[in-house]
Amino acid sequence: MTHPVPQTQTLAARSQRAVWHPCTRLRPDAASNEPPLAIASGDGPWLVDTDGHRYFDAISSWWVNLFGHANPRINAALTAQLQTLEHVMLAGCTHAPAVELAERLSALTGHALGNAFYASDGASAVEIALKMSFHYWRNTGLATKREFVCLRHGYHGETVGALAVTDVEIFRDAYDPLTRRAHVVMSPDARQAAGDETAADVAARALAELETLLRERAGQIAALIVEPLVQGAAGMAMYDPSYLDGARALCDRYRIHLIADEIAVGCGRTGTFFAWEQTRDGEPVPPHAWPDFLCLSKGITGGYLPLSLVLSRPEIQRAFVADDIARSFLHSHSYTGNPLACRAALATLDLFEQDNVLAHNRDRAQWLADAMAGIAADARVSNVRQRGLIWAADVDADAAGADFAARFHIAARAHGVLARPIGNTLYVMPPYVFDAALANWLGEQLLATLQSVLGPQQDEQETRHAA
Repeated sequence: MTHPVPQTQTLAARSQRAVWHPCTRLRPDAASNEPPLAIASGDGPWLVDTDGHRYFDAISSWWVNLFGHANPRINAALTAQLQTLEHVMLAGCTHAPAVELAERLSALTGHALGNAFYASDGASAVEIALKMSFHYWRNTGLATKREFVCLRHGYHGETVGALAVTDVEIFRDAYDPLTRRAHVVMSPDARQAAGDETAADVAARALAELETLLRERAGQIAALIVEPLVQGAAGMAMYDPSYLDGARALCDRYRIHLIADEIAVGCGRTGTFFAWEQTRDGEPVPPHAWPDFLCLSKGITGGYLPLSLVLSRPEIQRAFVADDIARSFLHSHSYTGNPLACRAALATLDLFEQDNVLAHNRDRAQWLADAMAGIAADARVSNVRQRGLIWAADVDADAAGADFAARFHIAARAHGVLARPIGNTLYVMPPYVFDAALANWLGEQLLATLQSVLGPQQDEQETRHAA
């Protein structure tokens, strides 16, 4: 029996009835549930809804889109791939896009990392890195090394293993009984600076706490996992690159793996292709200074198709070489290394190379900073920060009031912008397809949105000046 879809209902209403949307609160009063924004098409940095209204995608559709929606060059690469091979299992088979992508990503690390293990999403990549680390130590006779360390307020995904190394309560706490909780150490978040402390001073304090733990538990700890330079779900917490150098040295000293979760910050977001490259201030990262595992997802396909991967050091894979099947890494996904996703990723790498994207992004970063100056000057905003094409600032809690993020999101839509603050943190992470004029327009619309949500700032400034 068929059940006809009632065409009189809007797409948003049908979606509310049929789709369980992620990260969305379901209120008992159905009428108070905000309907989703029904998108019909995309074009460059713009999304177009079913009524024809356009929205600047200021958050790259959850940080995945790099070169705009419906990018003609990625479209062409996918169209060509569709004519030859849509999918084949990667267990016992292979194909050119998976091999070429692994080779090119390894080359970007100076071949310090390689042996790409493919999956479909960021949390899966984290799970793979955690399991590989644990299994490596078991295969090398150190089975007691089965604990993990993460940073305070770090986020690494929402599967059970990834939640164990996530320190964001709203995602983790309901499922705590299912997890094997990791050790949590101080974040190097520069917002913690006291007095005349610099970001580097905060990083040094965090490293000292990390070393205390590693010294005590080195025989039990398998790996430390970090989001290099920017902790996304922590409210775009940014920190000094010296922390990464120090963490690498400590992990070497105490024989502990270092996992770099570049799922959100990789692919040029921070100004270099890998955020980890900023530990060397423009110089190539020497082989010994790379992490042991590096996780990528989100932007690697330009925002087109689900794909994630883990790059690892060659010695990691060597520990799994044996006749005994129990020593093998028996982890799999049905769509591992999907040819279409890998081809989209290769087209994304082509765009980086052919268009000198990283150099042009330095200009875009400055345009973005200039455009957001109006918000930065608001007396109710603090901790203005930027790393590459990630700009963020914190709105005073008293001024923000309840449900700031939800209210700002809805208000921004009225100004033609898709934005989604994290708590009281307002941030933008746009695709790499805007000019100075469009950046200025974005800044104006976000400032108007902020003022519509908080009210005019004049009284607030006068109060502060009087105090």
